[in-house]
Amino acid sequence: MMSAMSQASLGLDDSEFGDDGEPDGDSIDGVRTLTVSQLVNEVNRALKDRFGRGIWVTGEIKGLNEGPGGHLYFDLVEEKNGKRSAVSVAFFTFQQDRLERKMQRSGIELATGIKVRIFGTLDMYAPSGRLSLKMSDIDPRFTLGELAMQREEVLRRLRESGRFDDNRSLDVPVVPLRIGLVTSVTTAAYQDFTKELGAGGVGFEVLALDVRVQGDDAPRMVAAAIRHFGGRDDIDVVVVIRGGGSKNDLAAFDSELIALAILDCEIPVFTGIGHEIDHSIADDVAHTFFKTPTAVARGLIDLVLSFSEDAESTWDEIVSAATGMLDAAGARVDGLAHRIAGSTRALVERLDERLRQRDHQVVTRARTLVDMAASRIDAMEQHIRLLDPALVLARGWSITRTATGAVVRSVADAPVGTEIITMVADGTITSTVTREG
Repeated sequence: MMSAMSQASLGLDDSEFGDDGEPDGDSIDGVRTLTVSQLVNEVNRALKDRFGRGIWVTGEIKGLNEGPGGHLYFDLVEEKNGKRSAVSVAFFTFQQDRLERKMQRSGIELATGIKVRIFGTLDMYAPSGRLSLKMSDIDPRFTLGELAMQREEVLRRLRESGRFDDNRSLDVPVVPLRIGLVTSVTTAAYQDFTKELGAGGVGFEVLALDVRVQGDDAPRMVAAAIRHFGGRDDIDVVVVIRGGGSKNDLAAFDSELIALAILDCEIPVFTGIGHEIDHSIADDVAHTFFKTPTAVARGLIDLVLSFSEDAESTWDEIVSAATGMLDAAGARVDGLAHRIAGSTRALVERLDERLRQRDHQVVTRARTLVDMAASRIDAMEQHIRLLDPALVLARGWSITRTATGAVVRSVADAPVGTEIITMVADGTITSTVTREG
């Protein structure tokens, strides 16, 4: 509110004063007294005179809300050196269609937190006494430039930290079936992702955290969800998705808060944010980024199917290799068997020959031994025959025994009176010793 204005600042001219120089109407001590409506009219006249047909103003949108009749209202704010300045902005419906088409062509839309350069006329609204800027134009290039500068500043700080590739350096599990999903579960992005995932014929397990994906709360909620999944040991990959939107809606994913959460996450983060042409800082620092939520789902399916195909291919290679090894081993065994059979036959033949030779040697040796034994027996027989007493007696020898059968070898063996029996070749002679000789 304006507390006081000079005559010049109010746009008053001499026609509003009497001939004596005093203002028309009541006055006290020469100071003109106005009604409220007169004051409002004077203020609006002064604003028109000072700012002409309008003015461009830059600032950050705060408190955007829709009023009766679809009119939009917000504060345009500047904070500098710890001081806050604000002006109220009214964006009426009859201006919205034209400007929204203009913003859509540039990919932006009005939202709390974005910086804008808008054109409008200043006006004090009589029923409320509120000074506001009636918006009638916008410069999208300014907003895009601000978003780009903010984005580049965040990227610069992240690169200088030396951690830009931290998440990208992580290994994705061979079969990433357990998914931690960060998104708004009421959006088409969630439906597209889960539908595509379900159509892949793979048994994924999805645990979703419902978060805001645009607005002031989006960076904080998305970052918190990523950190939550990053602290679990039952998640294979974290997936962050959002459907298409304006550039300033998607600017939430250029937040340094989300980027740091991804870099701190010890689980690979996959992103699918916006449409084909969109790209965010979250995409830049993620392990893998895809163009759309549906593309993320297809990428996960392809990873699992690729592993399955590789496993089947590897199994086929193992079976083929094993079959080849078995065939080769069988061939070696057959060859070895043939060689063994041949060697065995040769060995048996050699053994048979050696046995025949040994048998011949044995037989020959046995015959020799038998002949030698026979010769020794003959010699012994002759010797024994020579020792035969009958033969000895036949040659004139005799054998004398006592009546008891003891052989008399000495005179002492037959004292006088001993009956003795003498054996000669053709009989025996019995006599008695009469004297010793």
